[in-house]
Amino acid sequence: MRLSELALALALGAAPLAAQELTVVSWGGAYEAAQRRAVIAPFAEETGHDVTVARYDGTWSALDARGAAEGWDVIDMLADQARVACDKGLLLRLRPREMFSRDALADFTPRRPDRCAVPQNAYARVMAYDDRAFPGIKPTRIEDFFDTERFPGPRAVQRSPDGILEWALLAEGVPPEQVYGLLSTDRGLRLAFRRLDAIRDDILWWSDPSEPARMLAEERAVMAAGFNGRFFDEAQSGTPLDIVWDGRIIGTEVWAIAATTDTPAAARAFVAHAARPAAMARLAERIPYGPTRASAFARIGLNPDTGIPMRAHLPNAPQHGGRALIRDDAWYANTEALRARRFEAWLARGD
Repeated sequence: MRLSELALALALGAAPLAAQELTVVSWGGAYEAAQRRAVIAPFAEETGHDVTVARYDGTWSALDARGAAEGWDVIDMLADQARVACDKGLLLRLRPREMFSRDALADFTPRRPDRCAVPQNAYARVMAYDDRAFPGIKPTRIEDFFDTERFPGPRAVQRSPDGILEWALLAEGVPPEQVYGLLSTDRGLRLAFRRLDAIRDDILWWSDPSEPARMLAEERAVMAAGFNGRFFDEAQSGTPLDIVWDGRIIGTEVWAIAATTDTPAAARAFVAHAARPAAMARLAERIPYGPTRASAFARIGLNPDTGIPMRAHLPNAPQHGGRALIRDDAWYANTEALRARRFEAWLARGD
């Protein structure tokens, strides 16, 4: 860490002070386990703060309902959910120019910290399949997720319109750069849901991000929509699953601070610590989510447990090929109610 960043961190309370209790909210599973080792434990050791980890479903509404009562301080959020939470006054204003030096702010890519959130990693929503289910021809593109004749069997899908609508349009032949524009129209939504009709009877719904990998491992599903790090972790445990990188939707996770926090200085210190290149690299070495600071990439080496070179498994690794979408956080934030309403109407038609 540069001296200027160290000075800022010390000013924000990252130096050893009177120990405080801090609640960090994350997502559970392999991801949380990696965070504990790469970010949370080093922060606690460095500062003396007592860090408790809570879990939630990733939504701003969970922060609204539980945050104050449960004493949430720092929350791991999707960028669009942080945008909504910020607009609703649920998040503390961060003052990035006070938290980070000018050089550090320029090091963030592709987006910089804003009034309520600090980018921390890039993940991908991907399709994975059970290799045992397809001994011959394998799925290779997102269209195969919707092709139940060539690739029969249950599909694990999040009970949400997130991601599956983009895939539906890609499967219809819509170019990636036109997907969000088309999904902003009634015609585009009707086209997406019509494509989703093709697999309605083959869907197994999930709500916990750890479920899709487990569904493949237990052979309850032959294909699954989920997050690349979860599938990677399951594959390392011996489950014969493969990731299809075509159609991956690359998104950004951020750190945010609850407006109701009782320990704003300690919370800011945690965010500053977690946003260091070294911390981001340690996380990427344990689970393949890419860092959001350019200088962190060169630090990423081998997984400390398996010896696997991790840079090749990041969602934006160049060798993956295929089509990729950058998750449009503004579209997600602005269409939340509309997407939920249309999705629930589509579900009801199948009852």
